[in-house]
Amino acid sequence: MKENVLLDKSLNFAVRIVKLYKLLRFERQEYVMSKQLLRSGTSIGANVSEAQAAQSNADFISKLHISLKECNESIYWIKLLSMTEYITTQEADSIHSDAKELYALLISIIKTAKNNSQQPRQAL
Repeated sequence: MKENVLLDKSLNFAVRIVKLYKLLRFERQEYVMSKQLLRSGTSIGANVSEAQAAQSNADFISKLHISLKECNESIYWIKLLSMTEYITTQEADSIHSDAKELYALLISIIKTAKNNSQQPRQAL
């Protein structure tokens, strides 16, 4: 089976988000922001997975744009959790780094997909 870096990284990120949610919810008694982060952080990989079965290049790009928006939202919640001291700077930096890496990867893939869709078809 061919390796899919984006799919793997987004799944691993979702696992980290779920573990962070459990820590925030059950040990640090934070309920609202952690739930928001859980939703956005796990949605990235779900939409990447959906993109794999896209019906068209436009559908593929659309799903990845949703992932990009969810990644951006996750970065916001991570920053807010850090600034309100629900997570340490070290915890925030680690997961924020993963989110930024995912964000950059998504941007790159979206740009490539858009460029490929604008290429004229060659006659057979």
